[in-house]
Amino acid sequence: MTMTPEEEYVERSGTPDPVTRSRIDTTTPLWRGAVILRIVTLLFAAAGVLVNIDRYSRPELGIAVLSAMAAWTGITTVLYLQPARRSDGLVLADLLLTQALVLASEYVLSPDQLAVSTTPLVTTIWAPGAVIVFAVRRGPAAGVLAGLLASVTNILPRGYLNIDLVRDAVLLTGVGLVLGLIAVTARHSEERLRRAVRLDAATTERERLARMVHDSVLQVLARVRRRGAELGGEAAELARLAGEQEVALRNLVSTAPQEPSESDEVDLGVGLRLLATSRVEVSVPATPVLLPSATAAELLAVVAEALTNVDEHAGPSASAWVLLEDLGDSVILSVRDDGVGIPAGRLAEAESAGRMGVCLSMRGRVSALGGTLTVETAPGAGTEWEARVPRTAERERQRRR
Repeated sequence: MTMTPEEEYVERSGTPDPVTRSRIDTTTPLWRGAVILRIVTLLFAAAGVLVNIDRYSRPELGIAVLSAMAAWTGITTVLYLQPARRSDGLVLADLLLTQALVLASEYVLSPDQLAVSTTPLVTTIWAPGAVIVFAVRRGPAAGVLAGLLASVTNILPRGYLNIDLVRDAVLLTGVGLVLGLIAVTARHSEERLRRAVRLDAATTERERLARMVHDSVLQVLARVRRRGAELGGEAAELARLAGEQEVALRNLVSTAPQEPSESDEVDLGVGLRLLATSRVEVSVPATPVLLPSATAAELLAVVAEALTNVDEHAGPSASAWVLLEDLGDSVILSVRDDGVGIPAGRLAEAESAGRMGVCLSMRGRVSALGGTLTVETAPGAGTEWEARVPRTAERERQRRR
């Protein structure tokens, strides 16, 4: 059974396959730790209730609160160990129920017990577990809010504020912040790993195909090109076509694959290099020209349309040059050929006749990106299309004006 490139990479590296990884929450160790902590703190709370129950105003209510804590711990243990069950609604319900149980301590403890801040509430250190899971699920900002809420409910049953309660509030808020940051970092790391694994798999497959193509297809095309040029006539035309395909294949197998970055940007130069043939020369900056993937796709379509026009209208011997310039706040993309040029008034005539290919496929795309498209041409002097497109930030700034 033939494996995909990613499966081959997984087989070599021992990394879980992409489908399995997509089903694994990278914060699972944090959830497991939270579950274990919840169980341990429940046992601590139970010991606290047994020690202080004789001094409670309502011992039976204390037992009821402890029973609710035990039942809820059992429920959340089962649910939190299943990634598909870790929903926003569940962690919110956990947070709210936990705070309700904390507030119930006001009716369980005696006034003397509440007057001493060192006397633990019924929930004691079991309560911060809800802050932890909320932060892991929703991130640092939500973790801080959950910590603040838990701090308030920890103070309300006592009715006063002192250094001990302030210390607890700082700890609760800090726990929410730190655990939230750890969870976000874990998810970002998984995303970067996923991209790296997929890119490595694609690169491995490209190298394998490059070896196969070089040993077979490219050698055949090179032979056809040389032999056709020697024979002349119709064979020369076949040689020219074989040469174009040879160049295109070499560019395809030699260009490294790319994945959109975390900001969904790709290097436009990589896509342009794939358009090079024996008649089309591509020149791009040495450094990546990063654009939003949608913008890059539209610009590649504009260039492809311009090169199609060269093939169809510039003449059989015409060559073309594609030039990409990065000006920082904008990019300039030029497509020039040395063909027969466009006769004066031809574009306007085509537009009036309803032949809108150039306008819709090129001008329309560039205009939708907030850019401009100009053309310079004359009979016998070739044609040059120039698209100037602002960066996304610059487009937004102009739109706000």
